[in-house]
Amino acid sequence: MRTQQQVEPPGGILALVNAGAGSAREGAVQAVVGELGRRADVELRRTRDLAGLREALLGAGGRRVVLLGGDGTLHTALQLLWDAGATRSVGPLGIVPLGTGNDLARSLHLPLDPVAAARIAAGGRPRDLELLVDSRERITVNTVHAGIGAAATARAQRLKKVLRAGAYPVGAAWAGVSAGRGFRLRVEVDGRVIASGQRPVLVVGIGIGGTIGGGAPLVPAADPHDGVADVVVSASTGPLARVGFAAGLRRGVHVERQDVTTTTGKVVEITALEGTFRLNSDGEVTDPQRSERFEMHTDVWRAVCP
Repeated sequence: MRTQQQVEPPGGILALVNAGAGSAREGAVQAVVGELGRRADVELRRTRDLAGLREALLGAGGRRVVLLGGDGTLHTALQLLWDAGATRSVGPLGIVPLGTGNDLARSLHLPLDPVAAARIAAGGRPRDLELLVDSRERITVNTVHAGIGAAATARAQRLKKVLRAGAYPVGAAWAGVSAGRGFRLRVEVDGRVIASGQRPVLVVGIGIGGTIGGGAPLVPAADPHDGVADVVVSASTGPLARVGFAAGLRRGVHVERQDVTTTTGKVVEITALEGTFRLNSDGEVTDPQRSERFEMHTDVWRAVCP
């Protein structure tokens, strides 16, 4: 049986956590630092703003950077590194999921237990990963979707205090049921027309990782190591179809529906034939826009994986 390659941090570990994360996570943070300290010298730095996070990332000085946080933390860190042209030079990133959804951690098969994830962050193996980059140089680490996504996120934020991680799939289902007549979006993948826009669509999902909102498998076939984006387009806009899509989404079987199309590719273009749409990229919702182009960039950053 092949043994897992163990890669010790070459010059110590720089653990980064948002200073505003709150006292509820302090016990987990200290437990993570203790576990990391079993492998190497550790500095815990609490960043207060984007400037502080950027300074810490670019000033790691050869130490392994370990991010303590959720998908938003990783998204923000990689956006800063992409803007600085440093996604490779900073070295492999360790990830300790302390967020609500932790969807990229799920796609990378990282433990959701912080101490177990810290063990991987300190001694796992670096793997090359990809990023989606849009025409405005905004990156997506895990999944971006148009259509019901913005509504789902807004509803999830209102439910979050009560349902925590469960808020996201519930919010997605709620949005799927309550959406109007859909969105007239034209979708092209590597120049192939996947949706003409003549028939309204409910959602367009583009995935590096497969899940959104804490485990809802919007793009269940996505693989963050395969070099292509997985695309799901749902035309489930009728009342019963919306209910069926929402129910199927929770179990990942929505892609088996006749009104859902799946494909893969490296360039995805979305154009609104009428009105506008918002994008939900790793949980961050954009302003309304009329079109967007996404390109897959392979092997542009590394994460420490099991």
